[in-house]
Amino acid sequence: MTKFLLGIDAGNTVVKAVLFDLGGKVVGAASAEGRSRQPAPGHVERDIAELWRGAADVIARCLKEAGATGADVAAIGTAGHGNGLYMLDRENRPLLGIQSLDTRAAVLATELSADGRGERLYTQCLQKPWPSQTPTLLRWIKQERPEVYARAGTAFLCKDTLTFMLTGRRVTDFSDMSGCGLLRLPERQYDRALLEAYGIAEAADMLPDLVGPDEVAGRITGEAAAATGLAEGTPVAGGFFDVLASMIGAGTILPGEAAIVAGTWSINQVVLESPLVDERIFHASTWRPDRYVSIESSATSAVNLEWFLREIDGGHGAEAFERCNALVASVEPEAELPIFLPFLYGSATHPNARGAFLGLSGWHGKAAMLHAIYEGVVFEHRRHIDRLRAAGARFDKASLSGGGSRSEVWCQMFADLLGLTVTVAECRETGALGAAIAGGVAAGIFPDLETGMAGMVRVSREYRPRTDGKTLSDARYRLYRDLTEMLPERWAAYGEEARLR
Repeated sequence: MTKFLLGIDAGNTVVKAVLFDLGGKVVGAASAEGRSRQPAPGHVERDIAELWRGAADVIARCLKEAGATGADVAAIGTAGHGNGLYMLDRENRPLLGIQSLDTRAAVLATELSADGRGERLYTQCLQKPWPSQTPTLLRWIKQERPEVYARAGTAFLCKDTLTFMLTGRRVTDFSDMSGCGLLRLPERQYDRALLEAYGIAEAADMLPDLVGPDEVAGRITGEAAAATGLAEGTPVAGGFFDVLASMIGAGTILPGEAAIVAGTWSINQVVLESPLVDERIFHASTWRPDRYVSIESSATSAVNLEWFLREIDGGHGAEAFERCNALVASVEPEAELPIFLPFLYGSATHPNARGAFLGLSGWHGKAAMLHAIYEGVVFEHRRHIDRLRAAGARFDKASLSGGGSRSEVWCQMFADLLGLTVTVAECRETGALGAAIAGGVAAGIFPDLETGMAGMVRVSREYRPRTDGKTLSDARYRLYRDLTEMLPERWAAYGEEARLR
């Protein structure tokens, strides 16, 4: 029987397992909602053991849907949300899982960046401290929960916990560790001086071995085989930081190409042969010595629509999403429409940012509010892309993936408001596809990622920017940008005043 490739994609909210044939066709898929807990304001955690149980279940269900057995799977690749912090204790048991929506370390991130320290850190890892960043969270655990820090044996990322549960190996890959600020760049290696700058020099012993995302990280253990239905000994690739997995699954890999992910996070990235060194750029990632990705991102994208559906609309699922698209399509653009600031989960570049509808009037209904959400999300993507362009990145086309790419209305809005030709891949599960392609390379099915992409990735839709309405949209964007600069400062001043009372 034809061998298949399995991609596992563990985001902040959903864990997916997708089985592909070697032509990129989905032959089976399953997913499960993750369970987050918020034990204190700003804290967003998940139980690592529960994450593994969910992943094992979706793998088993995926195989069943495909009518496949573990022996039919040639290789496995994993992808997972970047940053946050996942810890095992010294006996390799689950200890703590912190997701990348967590903001507990906001004050600490500001302190670590004070007196020029942020700039000095940037010269080492192309990233300044921010609240959900892995080393900043490690420092927070050291200061605020020393009893947990003392028990820690391993510190790595979301997808690494799944690789560990599948293979029993404590490993991570270059893309995740560079994306979280724990590798010196461009050397692509752990560095004690870097850890000392974060104040966590002793954490060097917690960092796992580095492997390439398309290299064999380990093989399925007997225990994992029993839990999932996979065959013992099947190779598992090192895996990817999920934004790079989605980029590859959407067809972007060559220098000068750009990729946008409209999911929980607003991800805006461009591929380069060497690092783009500019302190305005949020962070960077790399998966091989001659491929770097400059990334501008924040938790400000389609997660805002998820919140609206959950808390305001009361709907959920595909039917609710299609209803939203129809409502947005019914809105005629005009200057009096409300503006939405998509900061419900904060902003990496504006720690004091808060979400808001501004300019609401009595005649505005749900359609106008949804239009504001769609537009505000794209405006924040544009603000990130403006930084990439200001730093010297040049591109006029971008692939689009993530939940937002499933809306034709939103896709056209991205093209119009960003002034880019936007392409969307045929496969919706681009993160799982990128991970599966890496598994195919690790197993020797493909000689490299480019060959795997050529065989498994296909573009299905293209949206060209329209010039009608550009004057109005540019004016609204300028207003949006002014508000995003002004309001966080007012929130900061208000917070300081409230603390002094």
